[in-house]
Parts: sequence; structure tokens; C-alpha cells
Amino acid sequence: MTRSNRVLKLVAGAEPEAGPADPLWGRLRGEAIAALQADPALDALMFHSILGHASFESAVADRLSVRLATDTLPYHLLQDVFLRAFAAEPSIGEAIRADLQAVVERDPAAGRLIEPFIFFKGFAAIQTHRIAHWLWSNRRRDLALFMQSRSSEVYQTDIHPAVPIGRGIFLDHASGLVIGETAVIEDDVSILQNVTLGGTGTGAGDRHPKIRRGVMIGAGARILGPVEIGAYSRIAAGSVVTQPVPAHSTAVGIPARIIPHAVTLRPAQSMDQTLAGTDYDGFTYAI
Repeated sequence: MTRSNRVLKLVAGAEPEAGPADPLWGRLRGEAIAALQADPALDALMFHSILGHASFESAVADRLSVRLATDTLPYHLLQDVFLRAFAAEPSIGEAIRADLQAVVERDPAAGRLIEPFIFFKGFAAIQTHRIAHWLWSNRRRDLALFMQSRSSEVYQTDIHPAVPIGRGIFLDHASGLVIGETAVIEDDVSILQNVTLGGTGTGAGDRHPKIRRGVMIGAGARILGPVEIGAYSRIAAGSVVTQPVPAHSTAVGIPARIIPHAVTLRPAQSMDQTLAGTDYDGFTYAI
């Protein structure tokens, strides 16, 4: 019996946890089994990442701990932190499931759950932040800052652990993302690479953007100061925003100007990054 067949036999005896109580976990396991059957060279990756675990949360803890571990904070210590967070705050696991589904729904490059779960650093960066935020909220701030620092090193994202982030979040590529301490991100937001949610000076207090539900932020955009980006609005690629953006609007340019009443009703879900046919100051803009 080959190693991959032994893995599949072992998995076959552990099917109850992939049942109807957690359909996403069942689907993820099914994709891992199909991947292993298609390419036996993946047996160790699929077993250690997914098939050797009794729950979705256990698999997430393992995957993140493997990528974040250092000599001073090794795998087993980080895994324990993740598992404790999941046990103390079940809503974290629910948010991670929503994030995973969001990637598959919005990214044409992700036809399966297994792709963001194992390979996409944007998905991993958000889940690392969720644990960092839990640590920060529970007064374990140095460990939270370690998570932030490691995420910056490993995933090229720098999100302050104080930032509350909703569920159904999609970070496309994620490289170069910077989010400051007093920012807020609500549910169902999509953010592309090289985005900054920053401040405008050295003052303390509320100084970073508030991103409301369903917003899409294009690549390279800069949103600066404690401005509100209204629900289901769009920020065009490369734009610099320093003023509030009303709901269902598009901000475009440097400095950004507002196109009200955007045609796209749910931009974060549709990922519509063009303004085809929209004449604004004599130009047709692309996000």
C-alpha cells in the first residue's frame, strides 16, 4: 500500500467530523482528498494541513502556526494560542469561514476552498490578525504585536492588532497593506494590494478611516485620516482620499473626487473595477 493510500485509509476512518454540522469543513476535506487522489505527492501537505485534523479550527491553527513559528515562539506554543482563542471566542471560527467563502466567491483564481486555505497569503493574514486582535482585546498586547510583526514579515501586511475587522473579508494579494490603530473595517469588504488606511499626523486619538459594509478599495489607494467610507462605495485604484465618501459612491483621483450614485450596488462582491461608460470631467476612469 502506498503512503497516499494509507493516508486515504486513515482519513476514511475519521469521516464523522466532516458531516452536515459543518458543511464547509466537509467540503474542504473533500477537496483535499480529491487533490491527494490526483497527485499522491501531496500526501504530507494534505494530511498535515487538512486531513489529519478533527476540526476546521484545528486545521486553521496548524496552518497558521507552521507559517508564523520562530525559534523563540515555536509551532506548539503558537498552535496553543490559536486553539485557546478559538475555544474562548467561537465567533472567530465563524468569521474565518465567511472569509474563506468570500475569497472563492470573489476571486476567479480560487475555484476551490483549498486554494485560499493553504496557499493565499491574504486569507492567512486576515486570520493572523483575528488572533492578534483577540490577544490585544484580552490585554496580551506584546504577543499581539508579535503577531502583527510576523504577519508583516511573512505576508507583507501590517494591520495594527487594535483594529476590529468584520467577517466576509477578501484581501486580494494583500502585499503592501497597511492599516492603522484606530481604523475600523466592517463586514463584506474587499481590499486589493498596496492599500494604506493611515493617519495624517502625529496626534493621538481617533485618526484612521472607518470602512463601512460592502466597500471595495482598489490597488494602491490611500485613505487618510478619520474619514468614513460609506457602505457599498468604491475607492478607485491609486486614489488619495482625505474626505468622507457617501454610501453607494465612487471616489477617484488625486485628490479623490466623488461620483455619486454608483451603478454597482455591491462592489465588494462583484469586484467591478471599471467605470465603463461613465463620463466624469470628460474622462472615463478605471479603478
